[in-house]
Amino acid sequence: MKILILYASTVLVFLALDAVMLTRFMKPLFERHIGHLMLTEIRLLPAALFYLVFIAGVVWLVSFPALRAGAPLQALIGGAVIGAMAYGTYEFTSYAIMRDWHPSMVAADVLWGTVLTGVSAWAGVAITRAVVPGLTG
Repeated sequence: MKILILYASTVLVFLALDAVMLTRFMKPLFERHIGHLMLTEIRLLPAALFYLVFIAGVVWLVSFPALRAGAPLQALIGGAVIGAMAYGTYEFTSYAIMRDWHPSMVAADVLWGTVLTGVSAWAGVAITRAVVPGLTG
């Protein structure tokens, strides 16, 4: 039960924060540089698969160990590292091989992925500790 709460709370925090950032900052930034390559409507299946699998990995590798250790800060730091690695892999590879990829896109997305993943991992642990009896100690 606690793993389901941990996963669900992490997904909800991640999606809520990312939705705001994507619509208000990232989409305009990417449209400015590679708008001619972007779809008018996102492909929901690949997006959903990324979110669900990425968060499952974060929970497995970072959040659940931090929850068991009673260390939400561990989730924040571990999540930030995983986020920097994942978003960095995508962004630096794209910058290395794509003509119109801009350094501002790399910097913004890597920073955002680092913060988003760390905060979401921390929040999932904190929420789970608050909701599940016996985990606050």
